[in-house]
Amino acid sequence: MSRTEVRFKRLHPKAQLPAYQSAEAAGMDLHACLDMPLTLQPGDLVRVPLGWIMAIPSGFEGQVRPRSGLAARHGITVPNAPGTIDSDYRGEAVVALINLGRAAFTVEHGMRIAQLVVAPVVRAGVSEVTELEQTARGSGGFGSTGR
Repeated sequence: MSRTEVRFKRLHPKAQLPAYQSAEAAGMDLHACLDMPLTLQPGDLVRVPLGWIMAIPSGFEGQVRPRSGLAARHGITVPNAPGTIDSDYRGEAVVALINLGRAAFTVEHGMRIAQLVVAPVVRAGVSEVTELEQTARGSGGFGSTGR
């Protein structure tokens, strides 16, 4: 497993540093940084602050992903999953959460609300052409390769 370093600057004295929860975890858990609990009714969409700004190395991105337990048990997920934190962003990190469940859900300070996967980025070149090569799939869209 390769390593790179993400540097974090604390904005709030009670912010919790993101951390991997197991030796082989792909994502580090992100903790809510709240002055008071925040209740999401079914259908609510909110931005939850983390209390940090971060420096992700050039050539990498931070992918913000849902925590599987919150999604499976409560319907709490990240609506733009995975959300991207670019290496040149220096604002406070926040996580967009949506309640797709049937009951209200309360986010409290320090709760693990999402995870951050640091991944390499490839920047593709862009060119306009008049023709593209054919493939066996062709223009088959959603569901065209099977059920």
